[in-house]
Order: sequence, then C-alpha cells, then structure tokens
Amino acid sequence: MPDNADQASTNFTMYSTPWCGYCHRLRSQLDREGITYDVVDIEQHPEAAKIVETANNGNQTVPTLVYSDGTAQTNPSLAQVKAKVASLA
Repeated sequence: MPDNADQASTNFTMYSTPWCGYCHRLRSQLDREGITYDVVDIEQHPEAAKIVETANNGNQTVPTLVYSDGTAQTNPSLAQVKAKVASLA
C-alpha cells in the first residue's frame, strides 16, 4: 500500500487522492525538504478512507497525516509537519 518501502524511516503516512491539489502541494514541499513519508490513496484503498474519516469526524478530508504516535493532522502546513516530525525524533 505505501509508496515507500522503508517504513522504519518514516514518521507518518499521508492519506490522499490523486486529484487533491493540497496533497500535491504538501508532497512537493516535503520532498524538497527531504522528509520521508508513506502515501496511501484512499480511493484505491477503501479501508484507508475509514482511517481518514475517524481522524476527521466522519469526513474524507485530505491530506490527512497520521503519525507514528497515533496523532493526526488535516491539511497541515509544512511548518506544522516539520514541528511534529521534530517532536517524534
């Protein structure tokens, strides 16, 4: 399911859709910063949509990031993601 094979080095999974502009923007920002993550397309993996709904009061709002500590952020800024990743280190 995830794009990245090395899950040990990732601190979060991004749940997204191919058509989401916010997802594309955040992914390119993370890639530029060298931040590793897994990506799951909720349209291809319906079970993942349930994870997104749980984090967003029943809504399928993307991007939703779920971190290794079980917390989630919906449509976070790059600064928010960097701060969260730093707190997990």
